[in-house]
Amino acid sequence: MNGSIQKRGKHSWRLAFDLGKDENGKRQRKFVTVQGTKAEAQRQLRELVSSVDKGLPIDTSNITVGEFLDQWLETYVKTNTSPKTCYDYDGMIRRYIKPTLGHIPLRKLSPQLIQQLHANMYEQGLSARSVQYTHRILKQSLKHAMKWGLLYRNICDLVDSPKLKRKEMRCLDVSEVQRLLEATSGSIYGHIFHLAVYTGLRRGELLALRWYDVDLHSKTLYVNQALTTIKGKGVVASEPKTPNSRRLVSLPPSATGLLRSLKAKRMEQYEAIGIEWDQSTYVFCNVDGSLIRPDTVTHAFQRTAQNLRLSDVRFHDLRHTHATLMLKQGVHPKIVSERLGHASIHITLDTYSHVLPGLQETAALLFDDVLRQPSEKLSSNTR
Repeated sequence: MNGSIQKRGKHSWRLAFDLGKDENGKRQRKFVTVQGTKAEAQRQLRELVSSVDKGLPIDTSNITVGEFLDQWLETYVKTNTSPKTCYDYDGMIRRYIKPTLGHIPLRKLSPQLIQQLHANMYEQGLSARSVQYTHRILKQSLKHAMKWGLLYRNICDLVDSPKLKRKEMRCLDVSEVQRLLEATSGSIYGHIFHLAVYTGLRRGELLALRWYDVDLHSKTLYVNQALTTIKGKGVVASEPKTPNSRRLVSLPPSATGLLRSLKAKRMEQYEAIGIEWDQSTYVFCNVDGSLIRPDTVTHAFQRTAQNLRLSDVRFHDLRHTHATLMLKQGVHPKIVSERLGHASIHITLDTYSHVLPGLQETAALLFDDVLRQPSEKLSSNTR
């Protein structure tokens, strides 16, 4: 595959390269005019030639960043992500990316412009987390622009994503867990709190459980969806957060007993009001069978935590509590990762690194004990 560069003006270059032969055997050539230095023109020519060699389409249209993002949302995001993710992406693009970059031709996107996007968001008082999330959305979209032949490199790779300070998680100790469960025992919210502590499921995963997802005989439950609230659509069921979030979770005896008694109670309630029992009923629902809104659970937990004087505790911290207590009991991080539905064990190790130093110390002492035992037995046998 050949290409050439011809100077057109002071900072203008005409690139020419072969596209191979058509069905009639006729040679095809492509011509593109670019701006910049000769070195930049040479780089773009190499990228164009490389794209043709890889079979990628060559598109030099003047599509804007905004037009491209609209296409990306419609053709990729809507069909490949959950409704909640699609809603979040659309909101961040509409509120922050488009006002700054929407009118810019996609092929003229530069590191300086993306840095300006960051600066504009900080000026609006947004957090580093929001800026990082927006940067991640734009970077992901530009990966598809490259696949579609609209770009030859991802400009976001040239801009540092904002660094976040690790937020200290709050994990309840055993006595605090016991206080929480005793104070809410018998209530529907207490059942939710109990299962959150004993399984580590996310809030939306708990509320999306149906009775056919629960196997009381094998003492397991199957996570296959999550409830989320989307503005304009209300509460909807969607795919779990990641592919690994679809998982089978073993239940401890206390959680199995709780679910067994809850199921019996639900069946009695249905019989009393003349409704036929259905296994597709949600495990956690209102008396009439309607969904419990996720934010309702959060507010109920906040009130309970305040009454029990559990400071700075969120509902999501019950998930952290489950993981931390399991790790402290010597459960292998791989098993904890599977129970939590993390995309990889690396996320588990990174999230709960504060627990690992103590575990390493315990492991070192146990290893020392293992090696010491044969020596002591050998010494006693020679006496």
